[in-house]
Amino acid sequence: MTKDLTTGSPMRLILGFALPTLFGMLFQQLYNMVDAMIVGKLLGSAALAAVGSTGSINFFVIGFCMGVCGGFAIPVAQRMGAGEPSKMRRYVANAAWLSVVFSIVLTTATGLLCRRILTAMHTPADIFDSAYAYIFIIFMGIPTTFLYNLLAGIIRSLGDSRTPVYFLALSSMLNILLDFTLILGCQAGVAGAAIATVASQGVSGLACLLYMVKKYPILRMAREERRLDLHACGVLCAMGIPMGLQYSITAIGSIVLQSSVNALGSLYVAAVAAGAKVYQLLACPFDAMGATMATYCGQNVGACRLDRLGQGIRACSLLGLACSAAGLCAMLAFAPQCAMLFLDSSELDAALLVELTSRYIVIQSFFFFPLSLVNIVRFSIQGMGFGPFAILAGVLEMAARTGVALLLVPAFGYTAACFASPAAWVCADLFLLPASAACIAKLRRLYPNSPEESPAPPPVPLKAGAGR
Repeated sequence: MTKDLTTGSPMRLILGFALPTLFGMLFQQLYNMVDAMIVGKLLGSAALAAVGSTGSINFFVIGFCMGVCGGFAIPVAQRMGAGEPSKMRRYVANAAWLSVVFSIVLTTATGLLCRRILTAMHTPADIFDSAYAYIFIIFMGIPTTFLYNLLAGIIRSLGDSRTPVYFLALSSMLNILLDFTLILGCQAGVAGAAIATVASQGVSGLACLLYMVKKYPILRMAREERRLDLHACGVLCAMGIPMGLQYSITAIGSIVLQSSVNALGSLYVAAVAAGAKVYQLLACPFDAMGATMATYCGQNVGACRLDRLGQGIRACSLLGLACSAAGLCAMLAFAPQCAMLFLDSSELDAALLVELTSRYIVIQSFFFFPLSLVNIVRFSIQGMGFGPFAILAGVLEMAARTGVALLLVPAFGYTAACFASPAAWVCADLFLLPASAACIAKLRRLYPNSPEESPAPPPVPLKAGAGR
């Protein structure tokens, strides 16, 4: 099933596309939360801190993988919108070839450098071995990350945002089962949680692959379409690498911040780890909006419906405002209860951990609307074909987080660390909002005969990567 996002009400289309995507991301966060809940409840706060201490480097590497896959899907969406199925299939095939290469390189590099990275991040000695065991297994599962995220991105580019949800639901249930089996039954500790996560993602990726082979005739390729195409690889890399770097550059600031938190001690690391899991769940609507806008803008640029770009961004921003208000109200009422999901009330410092975790959650919640704009506008710009702008936004996020980590956390401690991400979101928005207007204006100059401005037939659609 494919879906055309170039006609009809932008609000209705965005909402209809985003809701299934949201459910998929909620399932994805669910099995991440289950890891943290089981680790925190069954293995204690030290084990939770071990998992949490790897969060920023996990985001640095896995975020790059997810960003690359998201970027690879944009030319697919553009060719889908332009009505060019053969070119679309070429992009799909070459995205697969590139994903294999990226998987091999990243898995090898991270495996060799893992211990050195944890040492450089000042990982506390009492949790170092557990942290290494967890993140090493996650890095060895990078191929499964590429498998699922690439295939899910392609499916969404075709306009089908529902199918990946079903496979993630299956994956989530499998992850929960494996968590209990490996941690309780096999006494595998934090390594068991990592194995469960990797195995579950692998299953969801294979499910996507089998479904695509069976249910999408439009993706059935001729031999010529399956061949390695250097031009197609160039276009894909021009989209995927900037989007991946956007995540990684942003993550550099998170790594510096994590190092500062690590220096405060394992108690604060555990509080941030628990708070981050709640925040990541609440941020799922904004992530879903971003994924939706990448496909929406990609299809509309491919069809040269430039009049719909601004309409879509405004409609999605209203949805972001509503979700932000709901999330803030929920956390003002239930932050301590959410914190207790990850903590053992019998621990000596349980009361302090709950207070620290609640403080982190509430502060993040006050800035959910700037976060929603970061996702909506940044991915819209990506869908339009202006990847470097997203990198610049990532640089601003990195600078803000790094500044807070190096200058404010040593002086003001944990509370300053809680404000690091909000500062990053606000800084990114100050750039992204005018940048989006500039991107749309440039597209109008390139294609002045768009349907909004002239009744003449639309011009040749924008090629992937134009405008860079």
